[in-house]
Amino acid sequence: MRAWTFFARPVQIIRTYKRQNLRPDLLAGLTVAVVTLPQAMAYALIAELPPQAGLYSAIVGAIVGALWGSSAQLQTGPSNTTSLLVLSVLLGVSMPGTPEYLAAAGMMALLVGIFRLAMGLARLGVLVNFVSDAVIVGFTAGAGILILANQLRHLFRLDIPSASRLGQTLANIAAHITDVHWISLIIGASVIVLIAVLRRVNRNLPGPLVGMATAALVVGLLKLDVQGVRVIGELPRNLPPLRALPLLDWDRVGKLFTGSMTVAAVGLVETVSIARTIASQTGQRLDSNQEFVGQGLANIACGLCSGYTCSGSFARSAVNFEAGAQTALSSVLGSLFVLIAMLLLAPLAAYVPLPALAGVLILTAHGLIDRQKIVRIWRSGHGDRFIMVVTMLATLALPLQFAALTGIVLSVVYYLLKTSTPRVRAVLPDDDFRHFAPHPEKPACPQLGVVEILGDLYFGAVSHVEEYIQENLERNPSQRFLLLRMHTVENCDISGIHSLESIVRTYRERHGDVYFVRVRRPVLDLMQAAGFYSYLGEDHFLDPDEAIRHLFYKVIDPAICTYECPVRAFEECQNLPKKRYPGRVRLDIAVLPDGVPAIAPRALWDALHAEPPPRIIDVREPREFKRGHIPDARSIPLPVLLNHTDQISSDRLVVMVCRGGRRSARATALLRKRGYDNVQVLEGGMIAWENERLLEAVD
Repeated sequence: MRAWTFFARPVQIIRTYKRQNLRPDLLAGLTVAVVTLPQAMAYALIAELPPQAGLYSAIVGAIVGALWGSSAQLQTGPSNTTSLLVLSVLLGVSMPGTPEYLAAAGMMALLVGIFRLAMGLARLGVLVNFVSDAVIVGFTAGAGILILANQLRHLFRLDIPSASRLGQTLANIAAHITDVHWISLIIGASVIVLIAVLRRVNRNLPGPLVGMATAALVVGLLKLDVQGVRVIGELPRNLPPLRALPLLDWDRVGKLFTGSMTVAAVGLVETVSIARTIASQTGQRLDSNQEFVGQGLANIACGLCSGYTCSGSFARSAVNFEAGAQTALSSVLGSLFVLIAMLLLAPLAAYVPLPALAGVLILTAHGLIDRQKIVRIWRSGHGDRFIMVVTMLATLALPLQFAALTGIVLSVVYYLLKTSTPRVRAVLPDDDFRHFAPHPEKPACPQLGVVEILGDLYFGAVSHVEEYIQENLERNPSQRFLLLRMHTVENCDISGIHSLESIVRTYRERHGDVYFVRVRRPVLDLMQAAGFYSYLGEDHFLDPDEAIRHLFYKVIDPAICTYECPVRAFEECQNLPKKRYPGRVRLDIAVLPDGVPAIAPRALWDALHAEPPPRIIDVREPREFKRGHIPDARSIPLPVLLNHTDQISSDRLVVMVCRGGRRSARATALLRKRGYDNVQVLEGGMIAWENERLLEAVD
């Protein structure tokens, strides 16, 4: 997709619009407008901005966000958490109520919009996946507590400044608690009770609108504004005006930059989470990058049109969805209804009391503390619980932009820690030999280890994977073969390839090898491109249903299973007869017995072409011998040899051979104890012989 196609989104919406969607979109837009009108003014109050700033943002943000966004039901505009973040950032720049404060709000919206737009055009939508739900739940819960505490000053009509930290706010309230204006408190408390009752009667009733209208009617009839009840004042009766912003005031831009980036990131995560929640019910396919572009353009438009920073609103989006909205035009129509209501009802807003708005916001703040989600995350695991609690405490104790960054950084660090330590576990078949699973109570196969890697194999995880495989090798020093199950390894990088090469070298130095099953196509493609596939060999990538059978019959030493191993780990070794070596044979199978001389494959090859050539005795079973052996070797299975040592020549060098060198080493050790000092063992057995690509005979 080219960058310009992001800006052609409105054309696509109009071209694909169906006439039958007009009626449900109209009804949904009207329903959302009823909710938006009081919310927009109330959220502006959180940010210490005039109510018209909230209305302008609700109108402009919703139109632009809908036309250039991806979601059909998402409602863009002022939101509670974003408004609180805006307040936290702006308090460090200028004082509320001043022209500089309004200009800073517009500049901040512009910066947030540019940042979001740049992320969308750069196709960085995937980055929101790195912020966990625990951050959002913890941050919104902390924001809810802060909003509730901050609105108490309007509820009580206390003359104290806004503060973005809970401790400072509570201290100011406590210091002025004797100055409570009881009429304001009664109005605000009555609105809270009225809305709560309406919600219990019917949640579809516009409780905030009814509460604010009732309070305005009471204030107007009883002239309570004369008795000290503060009102929002008459709203301007005009379209959202263009605002001249100090774009070249670099000092102000510098002060706003860090906070704006944080607000942009938090708002994007919140917005995409809302859009995905709704899309999971509608089945719509979302484009995160397009949503970033829509949110960026919406904030730029709000900044230029006398609004402030906006983002997706969960409450209004849910209302839009439940009201039957079919397309993004429902948001456009809803904004037009809000504009009409603002122009017609502007004079009546003069009597809306601030305590009534505070009551609406207190109930909204209470709703932000989602106890059900908090309990669910608390029970889900230590990592998410820690992130949620720390983010919530940081929201209450730190400036909000740093609190949000704390949660995001924790989320990313937790993700990196989790992915850098993927689960790596040794597995064995279950009792029915149908599935592999960890069975620490069962003894491992002394020849073959089966290990699962559950996670991605990238530069951050390779050390952990290598450490586990090395520890597993130390626990099972006789295992010379490894089967790696890779079905959950979705991604691998060149560091992962290097790690696998290191593991293969380790096993091949032990005269063993490594095999793979269920390697996913992207990982296999990388293996082929990096040369690992040819380095290992095509025959080392096995069919999962035949892997153990192949390794049992063609790779590992079945004689060890028969004569030495008391373990029956796999289905293939269940019916093997148990046999005992006659006499006392050293059973240290991890290393060659002490004092047993060994001859390297290449040295033996040279000796076979000298005079007199050594005698080769292959102690494997006859069926193994027939598959391939050293030319002129004599087949004397180990049990036969140990009972008939008289067949061993004493006039020349005798070399004992088996598959991997263990049986022949034991035979050599026993024979030398019996006085046959001319007996040596082929180092590494037939595996080493084959690796040297020396000649084999096949019967």
